[in-house]
Amino acid sequence: MATQSRFIPEPRTCAIVGCPFSGGQPKAGVDEGPIHLVRAGLIGQLENLGWNVKFDGHHQFEDISAVINNDPPIGILKNPRLVSRVTQSVAKVVGGHVAKGELPITLGGDHSLAMGTVSGTLSKYPDACVVWIDAHADINTPETTESGNIHGMPVSFLMGLGEKIEEFSWVQNLLKPERLVYIGLRDVDAGEKKILRDNGIKAFSMHEVDKYGIGKVVEMALDHVNPDRSRPIHLSFDVDALDPSVAPSTGTPVRGGLTFREGHYICEAIYETGLLVALDLMEVNPSLADAVSVEQTVAVGCSLLRSALGAYFSFGWWYSCRIDIHDIAGETLL
Repeated sequence: MATQSRFIPEPRTCAIVGCPFSGGQPKAGVDEGPIHLVRAGLIGQLENLGWNVKFDGHHQFEDISAVINNDPPIGILKNPRLVSRVTQSVAKVVGGHVAKGELPITLGGDHSLAMGTVSGTLSKYPDACVVWIDAHADINTPETTESGNIHGMPVSFLMGLGEKIEEFSWVQNLLKPERLVYIGLRDVDAGEKKILRDNGIKAFSMHEVDKYGIGKVVEMALDHVNPDRSRPIHLSFDVDALDPSVAPSTGTPVRGGLTFREGHYICEAIYETGLLVALDLMEVNPSLADAVSVEQTVAVGCSLLRSALGAYFSFGWWYSCRIDIHDIAGETLL
């Protein structure tokens, strides 16, 4: 039986926000991720779960790019004006869906987009908590970043950490340390580790996942950011949280990640709370692997989204985790 959502009224509606954007990092192809996910049949899969699905086409950012003819670095931050304008636009779109009681599903695109998606959620639910699933903390500041790639910085902007950059003054810094939790970390910069410690931000690395098991980790994570199970939840899932053997087609893969089932369990557990109000799936990059690996990663992405929207509770594990691709040996997986 489907879990009753506390914030999404019946009939339940989700809105797919396709964001083919790559400006927060240097590798081409991540802007194709949303297109591949939709082409894989995502809309029909979610409709089969009983959701009304809105999709008006992928958001195009050519107009923004055309206006910004010159975007020199600020310090070492790359494409700062483009990233700011695009994420502000995404914030308005996501915020509009949340305000109407719809659940926005943002398909990236690089993870700098979460600066916009989380801002959109917090515009309606300022007390919302954020569950960030990632191999990386994405909390570098202008002072600590070594690359200048803003996809490694969205959390610091959301929290108002570090030097203030005028181009990002629209971000309202509503995210508080006690309402953020990470799961899956295993590649964290030295400066980020200090930020996490200094701000008391809860983070469950793969060490904790191995030590306690994913079920206990998710329970502890929710106990920290949502002890009464009353706050809305924004789930931001970077596919590089998964082990590269599970999701190989992504820009910054790191060995030793979440298994297929661990990633899905997180999504199932968040759905089971009835508190999910917004969902991101980021960093699927169809240009970075062979055709089989791309198909595998896209299929896993769709499967995660189904799980976050109740597939397990509607049809059981066999539908939640079904992947309509073939492995190297030509056998259907699950």
